[in-house]
Amino acid sequence: MRARRVVTTRTGGVSAPPYDSFNLGDHVGDDPAAVAANRQRLAEVIGLPPERFVWMEQIHSRNVTVVDGPVTERVAATDALVTTATGLALVALSADCVSVLLSDEEAGVVAAAHAGRVGARIGIIPRVLEAMVELGARADRIGAFLGPAASGRRYEVPPAMRDDVEAHLPGSATRTVAGTAGLDLRAGLRRQLIEHGVAAVAEDPRCTIEDPTLFSHRRGAPTGRLASIIWLEDTSQ
Repeated sequence: MRARRVVTTRTGGVSAPPYDSFNLGDHVGDDPAAVAANRQRLAEVIGLPPERFVWMEQIHSRNVTVVDGPVTERVAATDALVTTATGLALVALSADCVSVLLSDEEAGVVAAAHAGRVGARIGIIPRVLEAMVELGARADRIGAFLGPAASGRRYEVPPAMRDDVEAHLPGSATRTVAGTAGLDLRAGLRRQLIEHGVAAVAEDPRCTIEDPTLFSHRRGAPTGRLASIIWLEDTSQ
């Protein structure tokens, strides 16, 4: 088995401003026909049928759902998907939150999680790791990838909020370029993953707030959503 990963940008789609142009979120007020066209384009580029993509409702929870095949609607009230099925693309949407893609290729287990401030604080990632281990994964074989997100340089929060998140997700407290209280969720999640024995953690360093090629809710709402996708490819054929 081989895990494949893709992270989209905001370019290359058909959505009109302020969702221009490759918005993949169907819950942000964009024209449903444009979102459908963008999702069809995504499927064509990746080379999987649209029905093999699994989308989440994403409610900033620590709910994890195991899927073993295509689903016709968004998976309700969940912020992480785990599967052992090949050719099933798990999708996490984001526009400042951290998308986390995880894989144990030897066990044939992959996961996609949406870890915003609330979800990261309440422990969505340890729950995902537990679900993966239950399906045969081992932490010391799991590779994790943290997608583009609001960086600690720009993610300004009240000091009390920073301190609260730091108490639950150590390593996330920081100061912004303006010298104010900030959060670096990717730093906190990286530390958490390593402390749980994850073998390797890679990161897309781009800041959604700084980079105009990425969607950012903080930079300008309403806006679209990026997609971080992971799926298992059968290499035996």
